Amino acid sequence: MHRTAFTVLFTSSLFSHSVGAFPLLLLRRLAPPAFQASEPSPAPMRLAASPENAARPLPAEAAVFAQNIMATYGRYPITMVKGQGVRLWDSTGKEYLDFVAGISTCCLGHANPGLTAAVTEQLGKLHHVSNLYYTAEQGRLGAWLVEHSVADKVFFCNSGAEANEAAIKLARKHAHEKLGLGEPVIITAKASFHGRTLAAITATGQPKYHRGFEPLVPGFVYVDYNDAGALERTVRRINFWGRLRGWLPGKKRRGVAAILMEALQGEGGIRPGSRSFFAKARALCDETGALLMVDEVQTGVGRTGRLWGYEQLGVEPDVFTSAKALGGGVPIGAMLCKERANVFQPGDHASTFGGNPLACAAGLAVTAALEREHLVENAAARGESLRAGLRKLQAQYPGVIEDVRGWGLINGVELSEASGLLAAPVVQASIDEGLLLVAAGARVVRFVPPLVVSEGEVEEAVARFGKALAKAMAAR
Repeated sequence: MHRTAFTVLFTSSLFSHSVGAFPLLLLRRLAPPAFQASEPSPAPMRLAASPENAARPLPAEAAVFAQNIMATYGRYPITMVKGQGVRLWDSTGKEYLDFVAGISTCCLGHANPGLTAAVTEQLGKLHHVSNLYYTAEQGRLGAWLVEHSVADKVFFCNSGAEANEAAIKLARKHAHEKLGLGEPVIITAKASFHGRTLAAITATGQPKYHRGFEPLVPGFVYVDYNDAGALERTVRRINFWGRLRGWLPGKKRRGVAAILMEALQGEGGIRPGSRSFFAKARALCDETGALLMVDEVQTGVGRTGRLWGYEQLGVEPDVFTSAKALGGGVPIGAMLCKERANVFQPGDHASTFGGNPLACAAGLAVTAALEREHLVENAAARGESLRAGLRKLQAQYPGVIEDVRGWGLINGVELSEASGLLAAPVVQASIDEGLLLVAAGARVVRFVPPLVVSEGEVEEAVARFGKALAKAMAAR
């Protein structure tokens, strides 16, 4: 049909009736969809104000923090002062097994000699000059990442949120230049987490993180994680109605620019992606020209027992992001892409600190240790041991542990609703036993130790967690 005739007919069908389901349905379809949560999410937990912490004396630093530091974190009443390997010590001298690792960040543990030496040497030579000039360390780290992944190019930044922001911008520019889209849409998952900046928090499919920061960034739609059927229906709906919308006078064509998913949902409860879901995502992107983007901020750099989480899924992403373990605790982030997605030009994106010699020296120390000490293989083996030990506890306490799941050294213990236990008091009981853990949702306890963890330390952690679980159950 001729474009003008179609526009007249389509516009007439939309507006010729003041009441009617068909035009209203079309109007709703053409409008940018809003996120619909299945149920309200609870407010973020504030640990320092929790009942478990109410009776605990605050460290001396708490008063300084209260006077000078914004109260954006609920902190445990503990001041950490020293670390070595997989262990931390607080200001009272108490020792802990650290199965948090700076939230999946300190992959080499604490006070690692190789990382310490690399950063110390670099700091004494050249630590920052900006990206106005070439630096050898950034080139070397970029080359290693390209050689050891499906990527062809790397952009360096400072954090996971920044890496995801870069991916979002890349997807939008690719959509404008390569797909001819005027209003690009990025599909992400409910219960996801992609960072705290405004676009990254909009990409995060959890309404509790959105409240108070409206209006959010437009152009994001959410689907259930691992629901391949819902993903396909959403892609086809957006692209179908988006094409029709493009025929209306003054309207831009709307369509799917990218599908952005975590390889394994971390904050969403340690939920591994399914191969069938990611295969469908890959096929839909191949069909439509959209980019498949994988958030590897928590799963990348060996955490899953493979170097990258996407290797667990049998797909190759067009774009993926990394941070956390990439610097072993020194801030660094990276957005990596295949050549077909490489649409950035000078001036399109930048970072003052991104890829500076100090951060890249840390990244090179991490990558050298991964290879020299076979840490990816260690993560796979120790992860098997950890899950086996946790499943023994599941059998020991029937009806308490609903599930034990994960890949490599990113694992979650889901507490059953019938048990009446929540993650927060179990985490606190574990701290009391000298084991640091972190919640991943209301009922999931997360285990993310350094990749250097030993078999003996895994066994010790399982024993301490068993004692903590028994105490938490007794205190119900």
